[in-house]
Amino acid sequence: MNKPLTGKVALVTGGSRGLGAATVRLLAEQGADVAFTYVSSGKQAQAVVDEVHGKGAKAVAFKSDQAEVRQAPTLIDDVVAHFGGLDILVNNAAISVNATVDDPNADTAALDRMHATNYLGVIAVTRAASRVLREGGRIITVSSGLGSRAGVPGVADYAATKAGVERYTMGVARDLGPRAITANVVEAGLMTGGMEPPNPETLKVLLSSLSLQRLGHPDEIAAAIAFLASPAASYVTGAVLDAHGGYNA
Repeated sequence: MNKPLTGKVALVTGGSRGLGAATVRLLAEQGADVAFTYVSSGKQAQAVVDEVHGKGAKAVAFKSDQAEVRQAPTLIDDVVAHFGGLDILVNNAAISVNATVDDPNADTAALDRMHATNYLGVIAVTRAASRVLREGGRIITVSSGLGSRAGVPGVADYAATKAGVERYTMGVARDLGPRAITANVVEAGLMTGGMEPPNPETLKVLLSSLSLQRLGHPDEIAAAIAFLASPAASYVTGAVLDAHGGYNA
């Protein structure tokens, strides 16, 4: 198998399951040494590490809560100490909380944690990583089709976090371009094994809005991330790559 990422070090936030785990596996298969974070799923994280090691590649898991933005510099320092550098950052960690803006019973604490994880946490990790990313590095931020189109009720807060990191990534591309560091977004869609799916009625509406009218598989979205991390994407920056089954078509 071609290994275009040989000699590279990658960090994937939220890498113990779903899209994060698929991304860890694929980047490792393509030759990268991969660090990833988890919050509470220690056993799942170790299973991913063991799987990568079993295929002759390198991986390490760090417990780090992205909502606690002060942990970001320590995380980056730990990755560099372990692997000797950093070339690829995949901002994947995120949570989803649904509530209409006029819901008097909305869990505002959960909404605040979502904003901290999905938006402030991405900024903190990106800032910390930017200090050490080597020339020609890659930053890939995982967003959602809801980052550009809020197609159902109850997603205003979630959509805002994703739209925010998309625009932030455009600014990052401008700031780090002189160092040949690219920054791009992958708008991921609903997928198997991902976050908690919406209720059946909402899921039906969402699937009907997709050109492909099916859930994606984490490996399909991970392939888009791996492309942006690869040498083949050296002249792609400040871009949004849709990998959501045609939600905006």
